[in-house]
Amino acid sequence: MAFKDYFKFNKDKTTFIFIGGKGGVGKTSVSSATALWLAEQGKKTLIVSTDPAHSLSDSLEVPIGSYPREIKTNLFAVEIDPDVAMAQKQAQLEAQKAANPDEGSLFGMDFLSDQLDMASASPGADEAAAFEMFMGVMNSDEYDVVVFDTAPTGHTLRLLSFPEVMDSWVGKMMMLKAKLGSATNALRKIMPFMDEIDDPQTSEDLKRTKEQIDQAKAVLSDPDRTTFKMVVIPEEMSIYESERALEALGKYDITVDSVIVNQVMPDICDCDFCHSRHKLQQKRLALIDQKFPEQHIAEIPLFKDEVKGQEKLLKLAHILYDDEDNDEVVQEAIQL
Repeated sequence: MAFKDYFKFNKDKTTFIFIGGKGGVGKTSVSSATALWLAEQGKKTLIVSTDPAHSLSDSLEVPIGSYPREIKTNLFAVEIDPDVAMAQKQAQLEAQKAANPDEGSLFGMDFLSDQLDMASASPGADEAAAFEMFMGVMNSDEYDVVVFDTAPTGHTLRLLSFPEVMDSWVGKMMMLKAKLGSATNALRKIMPFMDEIDDPQTSEDLKRTKEQIDQAKAVLSDPDRTTFKMVVIPEEMSIYESERALEALGKYDITVDSVIVNQVMPDICDCDFCHSRHKLQQKRLALIDQKFPEQHIAEIPLFKDEVKGQEKLLKLAHILYDDEDNDEVVQEAIQL
């Protein structure tokens, strides 16, 4: 089975591809190359950078902002800015509040506004903004495929655990409301805001949020719609961190269908250093085969020059998805 055959597309439904791994293994290059290749195949593609230290625009050599923009035929790109995302959410709440000034304050707009103010400064703001983007593209089905250029492993695991965290939070809010609801009549006379807790609209909002979270969890755990591709380099630290990440992803029922080994050294016999590195990497490649027996393993050679710009990225993509066994193409690419 060729590596490109691992892509699955659904009519009228967006396919999601997360590309992640340890910092410095080449996730952005692989993500950019993958998105360019998919666009070249005629798929309307969105590439999303969820890394707070964005490098997507540097890789593709085009300016990319905090809103999706078309950078070439069939390819759109966005670098998520949590400050912009939170400001947009705040503006939406303010508009709703202006239109409905009498809506509740404890569990209504004021409460949510205060929560957003705190969330925008929290350590998870980047993951929250990325999850909001995921929810948006998941429900719109505007794109054939969305490629997520993720942050290093820790950030990405927090992002992909976000539905579980939100589900727990909303569940507790619903339980709290149910418990308080039984005491509402007794407390209403001395605590006027209890009317807000008993407001049917609050229950509807929580219920609707719960349904959206359940839908997101279902999409993330559906191997026909969402897959994760792990990028590693043939070094022990990268391999072991990726192994732990794969175990964590399994807890969220996210399918890791492949492992992409980047920076594989060719054997250059007249270079002692190169030959030594090649021999060491062969041992690490054997370890990768051992650690990831259920994933498709693909290799990317170590390029002579930096893989940067759309032309070089497409050559990388063709090695990865079209000509991975073509020695002539690989040798040509190494000379970039």
